[in-house]
Amino acid sequence: MNLHINDEPRTFADPAPPAPFTLAALIESLAMKSDRVAVELNRDIVPRDRWPQTLLKDGDRLEIVHFVGGGRASRSTL
Repeated sequence: MNLHINDEPRTFADPAPPAPFTLAALIESLAMKSDRVAVELNRDIVPRDRWPQTLLKDGDRLEIVHFVGGGRASRSTL
């Protein structure tokens, strides 16, 4: 299966039937933490609770944004 992820072409093996290739399976295969990403599929944002039933098709275009925590550490003064 050929997908475009963040404007980069990527090829994935087709899952063995009857296993569908879902958005949840893609995120897992990319080793991303699902609570730290947002996904747009063919220009539509897909809510996280719909990922398990969102089937991917050859040629789909995805934008995946990965949130990274951070910030400034506070320093105590005495």
